[in-house]
Amino acid sequence: MSVTTHPSDRADVAALLVAAGRGLRAGIDRPKQYLRLVSETILGMSIRAMAADPRVNRILCVIHPDDQKLYDEVITELDEQTRLRLLPPAYGGLTRQASGHAGLEALAKLAPSPQLVIVHDAARPFSSLALVRRGIEAAFRYGAAIPGVAVTDTIKQIDPSGHVVDTPPRRDLRAVQTPQAFRFDLLIDAHRRAASLLNLDFTDDAAIAEWAGHNVHVFEGDIDNLKITTPDDIVTAQQRLIGFLENRVGFGYDVHAFAPGDHVMLGGIEIPFSRKLAGHSDADVALHALTDAVLGALSSGDIGSHFPPSDPRWKGASSDQFLAFAAERVRLRGGRISHLDLTIICEAPKIGPVRDAMRHRIAAIAGISVERVGVKATTTEQLGFTGRGEGIAAHAVATLLLPPVD
Repeated sequence: MSVTTHPSDRADVAALLVAAGRGLRAGIDRPKQYLRLVSETILGMSIRAMAADPRVNRILCVIHPDDQKLYDEVITELDEQTRLRLLPPAYGGLTRQASGHAGLEALAKLAPSPQLVIVHDAARPFSSLALVRRGIEAAFRYGAAIPGVAVTDTIKQIDPSGHVVDTPPRRDLRAVQTPQAFRFDLLIDAHRRAASLLNLDFTDDAAIAEWAGHNVHVFEGDIDNLKITTPDDIVTAQQRLIGFLENRVGFGYDVHAFAPGDHVMLGGIEIPFSRKLAGHSDADVALHALTDAVLGALSSGDIGSHFPPSDPRWKGASSDQFLAFAAERVRLRGGRISHLDLTIICEAPKIGPVRDAMRHRIAAIAGISVERVGVKATTTEQLGFTGRGEGIAAHAVATLLLPPVD
C-alpha cells in the first residue's frame, strides 16, 4: 500500500523559540517562560511542542543572558531525543525584533543552514502538532506563513483622543499566533535589512516579512493555542492541565544479595565496598525499585517483563537504561513524572555521603529536576537479611501525571 506524503516531509526545518522577554505583566518572581505549570515549565512545554514534528531536527532558544541557570534547569527535564536536537542558546536583545534576529544569525552559522524556520513564542505552551505541521507545509508552499484565528468580537479603530474612526469588517480580520513559518533565507534577509535601519520596531516576524515586501499567507490557527501574558492566563493554563491529567502512584520493591566484589551500584552511583550485589544486570537494587514503581503507575508490567533475566542482552547491563526506558514510556503516554521517592534498606555501605550524587543521577536518568527526587536510607536494627548484612533492599514510590485512559 502506498503512503501519500507532502513535499515538505523532506524539508530541513529548524525551530526558533523566542524566550528572552521579562514577562512583567504576569506578576510573578521570574520570567513567565520559566514558570512551572503543574509539572513542567512553560518553556519546556513549548520546546516539546516544536519537537513533536520529526522534521524539526534543530531547536534553538533565544534567552536573556541572566536566565542561563533557569534555562539549564529546564533542559534537564527534557527527554534525551529532544535534548539531542537542542542547540546552544543564543542571547536576545532589548526588543522582540532584536532577539529574533539574534536567533536567526545563530542558525545562519550552521552548516548547512536550515531550509525552513518556524518561530515560536515561548509563552505559548499549548501549540499542537497539527498546528506545527500546517505551518511547515504552508511555509514550504508560500515562503512566509502565519497561523490566524477568526475574530469574534467587533473591532474598533480609534484615534489618540479615543474616538472611533473605523470599524473594519470581522470577516477580514484574524488574530495572529505563533508558530510562524518561513523560508529561512527569506526571513533572515528581511531581518538584516530591518536591522540596518533605525526606528523600526516590529513585534512579530510576519510584520518584518511584510515590510520587506513579501506576501504572507495566513493558515488556520488554533483557539486553544493560549499565550500566557497575565495572571489570569496562568490560572487558565493551570486549570487546563489539572483538568486534563490524572494522578497515578506506583510502588516498587527489589532486593539483591551480596557477592564477592569491590563495589556496589546504587542509584546509578558506583560506591566502593568490600562486596558487590549479585544479579543478572549490574544489580542496582535502587534503580530496579524505581523502574518498577514507574511501570506500576503506568500499569505496564514490571522490570522482568521488559528486561527478562533469561535474555543474555541484559547480562551485566547498566540499570540506568531500565529507568530511562520507563521514564520514556511516561513521556510517550503524554505524561509527566511528578516525583520519585526511594528508600534504601541496608546496614552498609553508608548512603549519606552519596545521597545528593544519587539524587542528581536519578534525576538525570529520568529526565526530571533533582527537586523531584527523594532518597532516604535506613537500617533494620540488625534484624532480617539486611540486618545480618546479607544484601540490600529498596522501596520506591513514583507519582505520575497522565492523560486519562477513558
